[in-house]
Amino acid sequence: MGKRIAIIGAGAVGGYLGGHLARTGQDVTLIDPWPEHVETIRRQGLQLSGMTEAEDCTVAVPTMHITEVQGLSKQRPIDIAIVAAKSYDTEWSTVLIRPYLAAQGYVVSAQNSINEETIAGVVGWGRTVGCILANNFAVDLYEPGRIRRTMPLDLDHASIIVGEVHGRVTPRVEELRALFAPIDGAAATTNLWGVRWSKLCVNGMRNGVSAATGMGGNARDAHPIIRRVVIRLGGEAVKVGRALGYDLERITGIEPGLLLAASEGDEAALVAVEAHMVKGTSAQARSNLQRPSMAQDMAKGRRTEIGELNGFIVAKAKEAGVTAPTHERLVEIVRRVERGEVAPSPELLYDV
Repeated sequence: MGKRIAIIGAGAVGGYLGGHLARTGQDVTLIDPWPEHVETIRRQGLQLSGMTEAEDCTVAVPTMHITEVQGLSKQRPIDIAIVAAKSYDTEWSTVLIRPYLAAQGYVVSAQNSINEETIAGVVGWGRTVGCILANNFAVDLYEPGRIRRTMPLDLDHASIIVGEVHGRVTPRVEELRALFAPIDGAAATTNLWGVRWSKLCVNGMRNGVSAATGMGGNARDAHPIIRRVVIRLGGEAVKVGRALGYDLERITGIEPGLLLAASEGDEAALVAVEAHMVKGTSAQARSNLQRPSMAQDMAKGRRTEIGELNGFIVAKAKEAGVTAPTHERLVEIVRRVERGEVAPSPELLYDV
């Protein structure tokens, strides 16, 4: 009998992972708080699509509302619980699933930001595993029961990176890698924290900027003024990560040192980084429909993760004795947009 998998938070990421795991024959149950989404999946199946017709499919997958989770007590225990909820919902999501874990069951964070410590505070470090969605992965829950991938699918380049908090490659990490490999390409890492912070640099550069401006990924990186803001955010995040002692990896394909140099005014570095960013704005590299998760949340009137992404970088900068003023300013602006005090607009960041 195969492993029993539960996805807590069946939004864009959780629904995509859960839907494709079910498509490949895994025993998956989706758990989500949005009633319309849950009922649509039950009635019509989960519709998955991508940038090619070959990626389109509809999957029947068991789906629960959070009020129904107590029913798991009458079912086989959960071996792998994947938390794909928003970062601010991490603690209660982990508490929700904890009573239904098998004796050797564990919890996987497939989220933005760094939430392993929060999960470990509920189930213990020994039952906590990390999962990072790489830079070549972008998905969008655009209607109830409908999720689309907005970047090209390439199984030869891992989009899903899994790792233990202690850095060893264990049997359960290999198990996760094997589960995810047929979906999007997967790899195991011995550098979870470095990969985590490198992805946080990406989120810190992109998500809040798109939320504040209303711009999709291609329009954002093609804009000469906004692109410079993105680069400064990236450089500040690199500086903070290095001050914390993380072994950073490439950030959107850019060496961390080059991104830091560009953010601090090195002309040659700036030319190279800008050329790389502009190259990534083609419709072949990224769909024009692509919006970072925070921009999607803003458009839907939902709470954003600005505090858990850019705000987290600011807090960690203070711990490390460095500064992240562009991130701090961006948090203020996104909060204003979130409250409805100003409308999303590129002009909001012109003086940042």
